[in-house]
Amino acid sequence: MDTPVLQLEKLTKHFGTFTAVDNVSLKITKGEIFGFLGPNGAGKTTTIKMIAGLLLPTNGTINILDTSLEEQPTFCKTKTGYIPDRPYLYEKLTGGEYLGFIASLYKRNPSQCLQEADTYLDLFDLSEWKNHLIEGYSHGMRQKLIMTSIFMLDQPLIVVDEPMVGLDPKSAKIVKELFKSKAQSGTSIFLSTHSMEIAEELCDRISIIVRGAIRATGTVSDLRNKAINNHSNLEDIFLELTGAFELQNIIQALKNEAQ
Repeated sequence: MDTPVLQLEKLTKHFGTFTAVDNVSLKITKGEIFGFLGPNGAGKTTTIKMIAGLLLPTNGTINILDTSLEEQPTFCKTKTGYIPDRPYLYEKLTGGEYLGFIASLYKRNPSQCLQEADTYLDLFDLSEWKNHLIEGYSHGMRQKLIMTSIFMLDQPLIVVDEPMVGLDPKSAKIVKELFKSKAQSGTSIFLSTHSMEIAEELCDRISIIVRGAIRATGTVSDLRNKAINNHSNLEDIFLELTGAFELQNIIQALKNEAQ
């Protein structure tokens, strides 16, 4: 059996008396796109920040390529590409300077990385902005720049928090195809999203987290079998498993009121 690219064991995070992540255990294999879904405040971003090494767990372990993140943080971080929902970028650098800076941080050949980056800049229609200061970039352009910086490094694990925020439909489609292509070449992708459509289209398996704890994990078919009602789509399955299926009754009541 292949060693998991990412393995969480009883991962827990407390903020004072509040438990943000509660005993989460997951395994993500090579070339898998793994969806991480949950309502607002469920613990998704906290989990992602722990995987990225930005937060320390209260309890539990994170292993990347069978290596402890706690014991060997530098190794694990070099193997992990992190794409946040709100990227922080150095605004007084140009796009090209930022990409060169990232390549140097990871001790990669800058010219080789920038050559790889040019492919993604072309795809994202960012080539003409390469020598412009980042302070002039829109949110969507910044998102595409940070994705370019991660894709050019070609790391075995990519962790993504809401990748489509701020992207136009063309760019969103390109990102989805890039994720599929990366996965086919062996990259594992841990993807948090509120879009049921994206999760259903891209993800091999999905985990639903509610109030910090995993409610269900499996393929869409597995999740459908775990739901009490016979749902045809992931959105309805999600609503039931997160305890929000009464929303359908509220919507119906509003429709009846409008009539």
